[in-house]
Amino acid sequence: MTDYSGIFHRLQNGNDVRGAAIATEKEAQTLTPDIAAYIARAYALWLARRTGKAAEDLRIGVGHDSRVTADVLSEAVLKGLSVSESCNCHLISTPAMFQSTVLAGSDFDGAVMITASHLPFNRNGLKFFTKDGGLEHSELTEVLDLATELAEKYAGSGTDATGAAATDVRAVSAAGLPEGEGSTVDFDMVGLYCDHMKQIIIDEVQAEDREHPLAGLHIVEDAGNGAAGFFATDILQPLGADISGSVYLDPDGTFPNHIPNPENRDAMNAARKSVTDSKADLGVIFDCDGDRGAVVFADGTEVNRNTLIALLAAILAPKHPGSVIVTDSVTSDELHDFLEKDLGLKHFRYRRGYKNVIDKGIELNKAGEDCELAIETSGHGAFKENYFSDDGAYIAVKIICTMARLQKEGKTIESLIRNLKQPAESVEVRYSISGEDFADYGTKVLEDFRAFAEKDPRFHIVTPNYEGIRVSFDDDEVKGWMLVRKSLHDPVLPMNIEAEKAGGTDIIRKRLDPFFSRYDRLSV
Repeated sequence: MTDYSGIFHRLQNGNDVRGAAIATEKEAQTLTPDIAAYIARAYALWLARRTGKAAEDLRIGVGHDSRVTADVLSEAVLKGLSVSESCNCHLISTPAMFQSTVLAGSDFDGAVMITASHLPFNRNGLKFFTKDGGLEHSELTEVLDLATELAEKYAGSGTDATGAAATDVRAVSAAGLPEGEGSTVDFDMVGLYCDHMKQIIIDEVQAEDREHPLAGLHIVEDAGNGAAGFFATDILQPLGADISGSVYLDPDGTFPNHIPNPENRDAMNAARKSVTDSKADLGVIFDCDGDRGAVVFADGTEVNRNTLIALLAAILAPKHPGSVIVTDSVTSDELHDFLEKDLGLKHFRYRRGYKNVIDKGIELNKAGEDCELAIETSGHGAFKENYFSDDGAYIAVKIICTMARLQKEGKTIESLIRNLKQPAESVEVRYSISGEDFADYGTKVLEDFRAFAEKDPRFHIVTPNYEGIRVSFDDDEVKGWMLVRKSLHDPVLPMNIEAEKAGGTDIIRKRLDPFFSRYDRLSV
């Protein structure tokens, strides 16, 4: 008997659907067009229940990034959504698809984005939005439960699963899934989103030439052949910016130049090169679906991770004194001091996972504490003023608008973070855990490590702490910190170490080795 529940639920990755849309030598196909059709139909039914509308009265937008499987999955998703009015938005960024649920002119009841962010070319997935943002983990589970029920009812029709294993994706056929009576229309969501972003820039810069507020600025983009190439051509250039020197704006799902990921070394090197070669004032870089971003200063300085958080916080601080900035758990002590001592803000260091960080920011605001920015070091940054949507283009717009205003005052964007200090060394060690019970084993290692650290006077356990165990070091030999935690999804214990002076991370690792060498199921 086919295990439809296993087929669908193994695709859940947090609050997203992700799987292998193309089989490789190392990876079997787990996400087929038929499976996508069932999940889309389940989403339409789930959304009807949530909104209290009949399915045929729903308007649902569908978009995709530049992946090679985008078209076939998009066609399948539109088939699944045929019980409603489907608006095909074609190639677009993930943040624009969320905006489709809140912007006047689209105002969709829900949206589906076909993307796997920065993952390898053979992967793909689905992200779902309502007017309240991305689906929660529990909500996506409900959608996948419905998809299971639909497959159990209809998947037997028209499929040949003879000899297929119980979890073989070939057993899932959408041939028997009834067509709905809804319609599909093309919708220019990219145009609507670009008009929205251009108006934000016009209003914030307040230039004498309102139609060309970016005149005199040279800004280059590295889109990594993803979906966000329109940022340069359809937003920056019409407003007067010089975008010459921009690279990899054309969509190409094979990602021939570098992985579209602001955390990737090759990607950042390419962005830096485009800035310095073209002598631009600023460079911007996005991931494949545009929900993460980073920038590069004119001298080639990378502005990502802690530096990006510091810059955005410095932009917000004058208008929102005392605001909370929520980050993930691996931010540096130097960033913490800059936020609290230099900017007068409050730093809430939370857990890894962009949805965890964003949800904490929303929670704090509901509790009456002003939180204007929730941002993960990966480049997922969400502003309260922008519906807490993680949007790489919005990050870039905030920086560019500030840059334009400062230029009129004879100041530079770099000056905002002049006082930010950087650790001399930063390393990450990833301990792989063998065995199927890796989650329980990882928990036991963390419990043992806490006891180990409590006995050593050189180890100072940091509290409050919301993920793993963070330890600070401040003695004659070394000043720095380390954090060991369980990975969100993988059989791994990541450990981050930073030190104020060169050689410090080696000193900290030597203090840790006597503990971690005890565990024969851990390997680096």
